[in-house]
Amino acid sequence: MLLRLSTLFVRTLREDPADAEVASHKLLVRAGYIRRAAPGIYTWLPLGLRVLAKVEAVVREEMSAAGAQEVHFPALLPREPYEATGRWTEYGPNIFRLKDRKGNDYLLAPTHEEMFTLLVKDLYSSYKDLPLSIYQIQTKYRDEARPRAGLIRGREFVMKDAYSFDVDDAGLEASYEAQRLAYQRIFDRLGLEYVIVAATSGAMGGSRSEEFLTPTAIGEDTFVRSPGGYAANVEAVTTVVPEALPFDDAPAAHVEDTPDTPTIDTLVALANERFARPDRAWTAADTLKNVVLALVHPDGARELVVVGLPGDREVDLKRLEAAVAPAEVEAAGDADFAAHPELVRGYIGPAVLGPNADGRAADDPERTAVRYLLDPRVVAGTRWITGANEPGRHVFDLVAGRDFTADGTVEAAEVRAGDPAPDGSGPLELARGIEIGHIFQLGRKYAAALGLTVLDQNGKAQVVTMGSYGIGVTRVLAALAEANHDDKGLAWPAHVAPAHVHLVATGKDQAVFDAADELARELEARGVEVLYDDRPKVSPGVKFADAELFGVPLVVVVGRGLADGVVEVRSRAGGDSENVPVADAVEVVAGRVAALL
Repeated sequence: MLLRLSTLFVRTLREDPADAEVASHKLLVRAGYIRRAAPGIYTWLPLGLRVLAKVEAVVREEMSAAGAQEVHFPALLPREPYEATGRWTEYGPNIFRLKDRKGNDYLLAPTHEEMFTLLVKDLYSSYKDLPLSIYQIQTKYRDEARPRAGLIRGREFVMKDAYSFDVDDAGLEASYEAQRLAYQRIFDRLGLEYVIVAATSGAMGGSRSEEFLTPTAIGEDTFVRSPGGYAANVEAVTTVVPEALPFDDAPAAHVEDTPDTPTIDTLVALANERFARPDRAWTAADTLKNVVLALVHPDGARELVVVGLPGDREVDLKRLEAAVAPAEVEAAGDADFAAHPELVRGYIGPAVLGPNADGRAADDPERTAVRYLLDPRVVAGTRWITGANEPGRHVFDLVAGRDFTADGTVEAAEVRAGDPAPDGSGPLELARGIEIGHIFQLGRKYAAALGLTVLDQNGKAQVVTMGSYGIGVTRVLAALAEANHDDKGLAWPAHVAPAHVHLVATGKDQAVFDAADELARELEARGVEVLYDDRPKVSPGVKFADAELFGVPLVVVVGRGLADGVVEVRSRAGGDSENVPVADAVEVVAGRVAALL
């Protein structure tokens, strides 16, 4: 159907919306593709829906080619399946919970593992029924604390989620690889640059986990790459652990007065001034920083934990959250310190933490000692300057493994450019990206919890093994907008644009509009999708500004050149322009569209 701007349900904006931070958000709103309904929630308008449908079409075609079949679940789901897997609690405040008029608990689905599992359990019972891959494209809901960047992190979003069901691990491996290849084909077809990185499974569970990230400076995910091909989400990077050091000749630990040194910088400066060493100066890397944080568990319980790490590193909260999931991490507050007076701000040391306090706080045998987790670099034999748990005092030559231990290690320190790759493939470089897909080998977690078994060849019940494969469809659209725009507006690739050609009739001469009408009809007959600006009383400047904002790949202008028998054909992305005889316009434009597609 020909899209006429005179009747199309759209209004463009000349100014950026006040709440928009990134280009895709600004331009999708300004061009009339989406409208904000509430924080993190958007209404889709006709042009936006056309782009979304084209993205979904690519996903459907490649899912079908990979052997997956489409289903569709409700978004409103009962509590019981999520209770069975523990996720009713584990999701904490991140899901929308509600009750019906009878008091029964429901949720708006953030994801559908439980429902996929129960559906297969309901219909299949034999190994002969497997392998099976099914998927849906459906709206999801998550109560994001800080929705941002328009469609990139919202509370309501469209997602493609697929699940594979196999009898054994070999089958799961084959299903996983088939989906992985399908994802590569999808993103190749969409024209999105992507990097496949190792990832953590988080609340999803499972073993192997990989993310598909599209690199962009505005991405909220940090990932690393090495010259030798290692790639991982920063949360999944593991530290190269140094060898333990002998400490037989290490001097005894000694406490020194270090007044007014609550920060690493002030401590290092004083150490070099008053306790200078002959071999080299003290640096932040010689200090053991102990950071107090609060873990908020899904049931609401609050637990303090102290992370010990070299003083030249910071705690990366996302890495820590990945390590302690499903708990969330917050900075410790005044009330936390008041409840644990043994924690002296700026001067905290291992002596009052974890196993070093014999499981109890030193000044109160009724209070359990705060759990103590160390960075993996803090190996036995390493010597440190750290807090003495008294204001203005630090311990020097405190030796790990001799003078203190911990409850365990944790991957929580920031990853820095130049750090060695875990596989020995060279120094790491850091980049940012938007997560557009995530695939997991779930294993048997959900099947076991919900009783999904099939009879094998010997008539014995086997728990089915599962894979999970997600694509953020609306996020992909935002990523495409982010990667395809300039300072004037969007510049869609032809295969996802709301139309192939933006036909603009300029001027007041009826002959111009008659010629444009005929050209629009002939292009439509050739299978070319046309967005036709037929507004009679709108200035050429406004029409051209809207054409740049909408981002349709080819702009055809019927105007003053008609008197000379030509129309202008412009490329939105490349900016090139040519005059084409009216008699040849259909062939030329249709040919250029075919080349773009």
